[in-house]
Amino acid sequence: MGEVLTTMKIMPDSPDIDLETIKSTIESSMPEGARIHEISEEPIAFGLVAVILQFITEDGEGGSEAVEEMVQAIDGVASFEVTGVGRLM
Repeated sequence: MGEVLTTMKIMPDSPDIDLETIKSTIESSMPEGARIHEISEEPIAFGLVAVILQFITEDGEGGSEAVEEMVQAIDGVASFEVTGVGRLM
């Protein structure tokens, strides 16, 4: 079975949310079977900045569900969107 790289755009509640807190919570809460590839920031508009999370999981059913549930439970996260999924060779 291969591995899958998933890209997720995480939107904070407001421009005042501390993105470093969100990023450190992600780093310390990644579920078993998932590992971070990269975390970056993307300016959106009017001071709002999204967190871009790229993570790797095994290719299989429900591969990103545990990460999605973890992100949804973080204080200060308004929403998230999976923006890309690709198999690693």
